[in-house]
Amino acid sequence: MYMSSRERQVLDYLLHARQAITIKTIAEKLDVSERTIHRDMNHIEPILFDYNLELQKQTGVGLRIIGAESDKEQLSSAIAGSFSSELTPEERQTMILSTLLEADEPIKLFTLAANLDVTTATVSHDLDQLEDDLTTYQLELIRKRGYGVRIKGDEKNKRAAMRYLIAKHVNPFELVSFLRNNKEPQISRQTDAISGRLLGLVNPEKLSIIEQKVAQAQDELRYELADSAYIGLVVHLALAIERLQNGDTIEFDKNYMEQINQTIEYNIAKRLIQDLEEAFDMIIPNDEIGYITMHLMGAKIRADQHYLIEDSSLDVAYQAKAIIRHVSRSLGKDLTHNIPLLNDLVAHLKPSIYRLKQGLTISNPMLDEIRQDYYNLFEIVQDAANAVFPAIDFPEDEIAYLVLHFASILLQDENHPGMRALVICSSGIGTAKMLATKLKQQIPEIKQVENKSMFDLEQTQVNDYDVVISTIPLNNEEYDYFLTSPMLTKAEANDIKQAVRSKKTVFAKTAEQHEPEPDAEHSSFRQQLEKTQTYTAAILDVLKSLDVRQLSGGASLSAVMQKACDQLATRGIIRDPENVKQALVDRQAKSGLGIPGTHLALYHTRSHIVAQPSFTVYSLDQPLTITSMDGTDMSMRTLLLMLAPKDAEQHVLETLSFLSSLMIEDKSIQVLESGDADQIDQYLSKQFYKWLHGKM
Repeated sequence: MYMSSRERQVLDYLLHARQAITIKTIAEKLDVSERTIHRDMNHIEPILFDYNLELQKQTGVGLRIIGAESDKEQLSSAIAGSFSSELTPEERQTMILSTLLEADEPIKLFTLAANLDVTTATVSHDLDQLEDDLTTYQLELIRKRGYGVRIKGDEKNKRAAMRYLIAKHVNPFELVSFLRNNKEPQISRQTDAISGRLLGLVNPEKLSIIEQKVAQAQDELRYELADSAYIGLVVHLALAIERLQNGDTIEFDKNYMEQINQTIEYNIAKRLIQDLEEAFDMIIPNDEIGYITMHLMGAKIRADQHYLIEDSSLDVAYQAKAIIRHVSRSLGKDLTHNIPLLNDLVAHLKPSIYRLKQGLTISNPMLDEIRQDYYNLFEIVQDAANAVFPAIDFPEDEIAYLVLHFASILLQDENHPGMRALVICSSGIGTAKMLATKLKQQIPEIKQVENKSMFDLEQTQVNDYDVVISTIPLNNEEYDYFLTSPMLTKAEANDIKQAVRSKKTVFAKTAEQHEPEPDAEHSSFRQQLEKTQTYTAAILDVLKSLDVRQLSGGASLSAVMQKACDQLATRGIIRDPENVKQALVDRQAKSGLGIPGTHLALYHTRSHIVAQPSFTVYSLDQPLTITSMDGTDMSMRTLLLMLAPKDAEQHVLETLSFLSSLMIEDKSIQVLESGDADQIDQYLSKQFYKWLHGKM
């Protein structure tokens, strides 16, 4: 573990003391505040733990190190040679930045220089480089002669910078080891000292407790967090606890808090905070609930499924479709009918928009590579995002992730059975799909690629795959794997290609081993039939509920909704028309539901008082002015109403989600605005049939 110069001094002082020493005495000896020494103890205790030593604290007496003399001697030797000045400028600047972010008082230039065993001139030059980096996080570097150096800015921005440093420099497997084993990973290289310093920003015991609480909270979510989002939330909470215990509080926008305090994520965040308050015997301000809610709402979804019937997803789908149209026009290639691309963009954009609106930035370590490899596509996607979201400033890091989704589709080849590859990638759907596509494109022998997260590895039969590729180092001795960059360089592709082709001589045998046994094959066919039956039943339920009719006498949105809900109640589709009507009216108040450029509006909700899924089309005898998805006023002539039970099963939600996605297709709009019941029924039946055929 990395030790700063002052931490080495404190440890050396304690190791050679014959009796307990007070915090005040140590602070006076080192010419720093008592609060600074208290903060240093958070780093020193984990170091002692690694050497089987303990820090004994006696009120009114002081501190002393307890343990075997041999362990003390081992630590003393480690202190003597714990640090080398062979850091690169970037590594040195990372050390300086983490030290300044953590400090609550100015630090003298010579102290920073002593910590790193370099000259003050070197540190001064490093600070020049850091000034520009800090503006990214809306932080300012204050440097005054005789005063020292400190970072000025909001607490939320300081935490964001800390999270960025950890995400950039700490290997995810090191952090998982840190979380699961409460044990510092072995430090074998100079760069690992950087990880050690950054992991020192948080207490390992606290980190482990927090991870357990986050794991429990994740069980309550309707979706899984990507590895990067899961680890990011744990790190956010660990930093929050450390900072709060040192008196550093954060503020959350009160108006936005009112908007999110009815969400499932808010309730989960609130329970998580209560668990942490109990675990650490402390009071955590409500503002922290807001930021945890944003982390949950802004998390990348690991699974491919994403239900457009969920609140705001259809709004995002419309915007995603607009981006696809813009890119298609610029490329001269029609991508507007590519449903996987639309779904992936919705899954990515929804959390991205939450993040950007709240000033939660992310970093994309592949930005330079993506911009270089896909220069033209990068500019096209950037123009599209700026045109579709004029009120949101999309940083290049976010644009690069969007580029990956388009590049993955543009590079795709036909997929035939062949050699199987397992890809381990913790960065999210877009990166994993990009790597999978490049593998299939550059190595023709690889035809099947499965993406897994590092948390899935323990439950994965790795030997079932012909080749394993990972974008992160794996702590493993049981199987061989290729470590690559997410962008897959030519050299990396050639290495994999060579290994794959050397396997071709035994590929027939491998394929034979993958061939299912007769019983297994029978079981697979049986499962496929059952799956087909399940989805067919859901589709038929929706089509049976389809009702196309005229609706008259609605002078207001509330009156129109009441009439529609009363009719649905008489058909047994809903149980409480008044409550369903109110839910639909409230939904309109949150954001527009009109489809821009049309006279259609899709109102949707899930509720426990909805008995069965339904889709109804109402042609209004007099148009109503409502807000569209792009925020402008529009005239609604056709009301589309989609309802689902609160506890609807996955196949039902997928069916309704597909139906939602049709609402932004030009042909669908034309058919639905016609008000022709037979034409609508035939069109939807055909689209469902094609969708079902594709799923099977």
